[in-house]
Amino acid sequence: MDHPSITFRAMVLADIPAVLKVEHASFATPWTRQAFYNELAYNQFARYIVVEKENRVIGYCGMWMILNEAHITNIAIHPDYRGIRIGDATLDFLMDSARRLGAESMTLEVRVSNRVAQNLYKKKGFEPTGLRPRYYTDNHEDAMIMWVKLDENKSQRKKLGSRH
Repeated sequence: MDHPSITFRAMVLADIPAVLKVEHASFATPWTRQAFYNELAYNQFARYIVVEKENRVIGYCGMWMILNEAHITNIAIHPDYRGIRIGDATLDFLMDSARRLGAESMTLEVRVSNRVAQNLYKKKGFEPTGLRPRYYTDNHEDAMIMWVKLDENKSQRKKLGSRH
């Protein structure tokens, strides 16, 4: 579903305060200002995008591009904007960005209890491939590892898109 009222653009250092608001509203153990700064200023593999609505940052996503693989580091939409498929559009944008940068596959970790996110990832073609035991530091919850082949997913999305 397209959202004509939202836009995507590269995250810049000036976005960190707004991104932190989304981060703190979204996660029990949010990243710090310094973590985002380090990703933007020093990590040559990092690519971060903000989601804007009416010039306000309402979400963001990030990935590391390493050779022909994209690793999603995080994706978050402010709780006030969830449930209206902005996360869906954001993941599409991130996957398309990874393809344009030469990625053939994409991976991520997701909490085993986060069924909403898992369902979105499965809808986009991600498949569970393993577990990282006690991955999350706040409660030692396991992380499900998921992968998708981007070329296969692109043709699958085209087929699915013709029905919607």
